This record gives sequence, C-alpha cells and structure tokens, in this order.
Amino acid sequence: MTETTRAVIAARPGGPDVLEIIERPRPVPGDGELLVRVGAAGINRPDVMQRQGNYPPPPGASDVLGLELAGMVVAVGPGVTRFKPGDRLMALVHSGAYAEWAVVQEASALPVPDGMSMIEAGAFAETYFTVWSNVFERAGLKPGETLLVHGGTSGIGATATLLAKALGSRVIVTAGSDEKCAASLALGADAAINYRTQDFVTAARDLTDGRGPDVILDMVGGDYIARNIEAVAVDGRIAQIAFQQGSKAEVDFLPLLMKRVTFTGSTLRARPLAMKAKLAQALEERVLPLLAAGIARPPIDSTFPFEKVRDAHARMDAGAHVGKIVLVMEPTA
Repeated sequence: MTETTRAVIAARPGGPDVLEIIERPRPVPGDGELLVRVGAAGINRPDVMQRQGNYPPPPGASDVLGLELAGMVVAVGPGVTRFKPGDRLMALVHSGAYAEWAVVQEASALPVPDGMSMIEAGAFAETYFTVWSNVFERAGLKPGETLLVHGGTSGIGATATLLAKALGSRVIVTAGSDEKCAASLALGADAAINYRTQDFVTAARDLTDGRGPDVILDMVGGDYIARNIEAVAVDGRIAQIAFQQGSKAEVDFLPLLMKRVTFTGSTLRARPLAMKAKLAQALEERVLPLLAAGIARPPIDSTFPFEKVRDAHARMDAGAHVGKIVLVMEPTA
C-alpha cells in the first residue's frame, strides 16, 4: 500500500484545462470510515460547477473533486461494523472520489450487487441518492402516476427514467434534439418531447389527456419554474434540484393554490450523514434488488482513464452524453 495518492483538483476556476493530477498523503480512515482503493468514479454536473468556481466544497470537505465512487475496502477505522477488507462497495462522498485512494463513511456506502461491474457501481451513488430522495420520497411518485423529467439523457434524467419505469410509473422526458429524444425512448421513457421544437407544457398535457404529469423533476429553473406550475396536474408535485438557467423567475403563484401543487426542493451534498444513511438504507431495500436482477442499472455513456480526466470533463461540457461518464482509476471487474 503506497503512502501517497494521486488526486484531481481544480487549480483555479475555469474549463477542463484547469484540472490537475496532484500527489497527496494517502488518507487515513477515522471513526466509522473505510479506506477504499478506488476503481471508478462517476462524473456529475456538481463536479463541473465546482471546477468552474460556482459550487465550493462544504465545510470539512477536501478540494479533491468527485462525489461518488466504487472500489475495494483495504482498511477500516474504529467502529466499522459492516464492511471488511476485500469487500466491494459503492458510496456517496462529499468530496475526494477522483483519487486512487479515498476515505468513505460506512453509513453512506452500499455493497456492489453480484454481476454489477465496478464501472456501473462507480456511476451509482450521486444520481440514485438524488432521484430517490426527490422523486420517490419528497415528491412521492407512485405506481401508475406520470413523471415528467427535464433533461432525459442526463445522468439524473436517465436514472429517474429507469427507476420510475421499474417501479411502475409512466415517464415523459424533455430533451434538446430528436437524437436525444430517441435515446430517452431507448432507455425506457414512454414519450419524449423535443423542447426546441415543441412547447413542453402543451405536449405534456396532451400526453396525459389534459391532466398534466403528477410529478415533475426539474434542474433547469429560470422560466421553467412558472411553466412547470402550468404543466403539472392538480394535486401534483414539483421537485426542484438545480437551477441551470437561474434561480430567479417571474411567477404567478395563483395556479399553485388552485391546483394544490406541492413544490419541493433540496440539495444532497451538504445534508447530514444521518439523512444520507437513511437514503442508503432505502436504496438497499428498494433498489439494490433491482440492480442484482440486472434492472435499472446506471447507463454508461463513456469511460476515461484517470489520466484523461480533462477529456472526461470536456465530454460533460459538450452536453452530448447519454447517461453517465465514468473516470476509471484501475482495471476493474
């Protein structure tokens, strides 16, 4: 076991070229923590925002990028009760996933199901924790209801589509091209709306016999805030998880009252460990059996070796990906 680890930081705010691979002391697991030899780490939109200087790490987090990883446990800290050296795990972390070695809190880690690759496992935590929390817990999507997902080919969009379909709901997505609409349909969406050529409010209502979707998952913000309220069904729920087009909008809130709409929002990274542990337990009970059966596994757009992290971020910036982009640290099984 080496005493150092290579890790990725953003040397300054900017594009993919600001990413640097540096060498640091290998982290040491503390109470309730695991030392993991990282096999793969998913790349997510918050990583890009942090690189750009728009999403600083929360207190206590390191400047090493990466919010999700998969790997093998090498050592455990005091108080660890579930995992042991040699176990494969996938985990949500508040920082540090873009590294050869990382420390993981046991409470936010899950075992990798049999038959699931390390690359798939590395693409699991951030989007599945986020979707489960916002779509199924906060917005309460039920079997038989209709979910509208903005950005159907993103990691979040693909995850929401797969999970909602696997658990018995209907899914409509929006995407920015006919090709992306086709990709969303291939992932299992029931219908796809090209927002560049169609008004998604009208199209979503037409696709639901005038009712509107029961739940809307939105990361766009801006003028979508008012349009989502217009589109959603009576007694519908809107889950807001990001504001890619801004967090300010001119909104008439009267329809919110008249349609009895529930509007909820949350972030994941800064939530307390106890909350993440509850999400991990729910995922283990409801989602891991699906993964073990080969259902609703993370769709992989592309993989990049650790040394090509700038290329991986350039792929994310280009916006052409369908599913998850994964950084691979070592040969995986």
